[in-house]
Amino acid sequence: MRLRRTTLKVAAAVLSITAFATACGGDGDKKSDAKSDKPGAPAAALPATVDTTLGKVTVKDASRIVPLGGDIAQTVYALGLAESVVGVDTSGAVLPESKGKPTFGNSRSLNSEGILAQRPTVAIGSASVGPRTAIDQLKSAGVPVVLVPDSSKPEDALTRIQAIATALGVPEKGKTLADRTSGEIATAKAKGAQATTKPRVAFLYIRGQANLYQIGGKGLGPDSMITAAGGIDTGTELGIEMSGALTPESMVAAKPDVILVFQKGLESVGGVEGVLKLPGVAQTPAGQNRKVVAMDDLELGSGGPTTGVALDKLVDLLHK
Repeated sequence: MRLRRTTLKVAAAVLSITAFATACGGDGDKKSDAKSDKPGAPAAALPATVDTTLGKVTVKDASRIVPLGGDIAQTVYALGLAESVVGVDTSGAVLPESKGKPTFGNSRSLNSEGILAQRPTVAIGSASVGPRTAIDQLKSAGVPVVLVPDSSKPEDALTRIQAIATALGVPEKGKTLADRTSGEIATAKAKGAQATTKPRVAFLYIRGQANLYQIGGKGLGPDSMITAAGGIDTGTELGIEMSGALTPESMVAAKPDVILVFQKGLESVGGVEGVLKLPGVAQTPAGQNRKVVAMDDLELGSGGPTTGVALDKLVDLLHK
């Protein structure tokens, strides 16, 4: 499930998908037999019209895909469409399948000119990508833009996978991938429920270079992963919506047994020692026991096919 910015409120409407064929002559009951010209790519059931956060969008060609976000790129790759991806944002660039592919900014500050230079036939991302001007420029250039709802709980990954697969013309691949992911999530949740401990966990969003230090709360994303892993999200317990300022008072009130951070955030403050120097952390049970755990951004905020695997890892980190 992808982490959302605190200032952004995105409707969490369930994505309803309706895929149908539209022949040039107008017989909408006949499905296209067109296949991607990319070697090894699955056959594409296109055109497909889908309901997105931007309204109905029709995708006619998925031969040149631009995923707007690392979580989206993960899903596209897992669907067997890596060879059709012509560019990625910086979060997607870290994936092995992205090696050698052009990049065009990050999903929060997209470079529309860089994207259009790749001649995409479809762009697909989460509802929170932006800026909106970049999205509008892609649409004005005739590029179908499919935005799926952001993820707020592990199970949202299943709807997102199926939505992305349908938009790209591989609905059966999507069902198979969603079923596998569903099983992995269920297994990880059961493992967390069977744990003998129920640690209090504070998720801290930290970016040392930007002097940004926040404690996560309800709706931010990691809260639902913490709960699913058998922990107690202290930010939610304190009534924090999305996130709040990290202060000595908030940390003392939270009383976390575990501090959870993104790996990049941990590195930005110089590791565990840097986290322990943040306001109030050293006075908490987690600080006193040096219990600071980290996960990659794409693991903790996936919202894609790695959600179950990431949740299993979080269970181990919280209960070890």
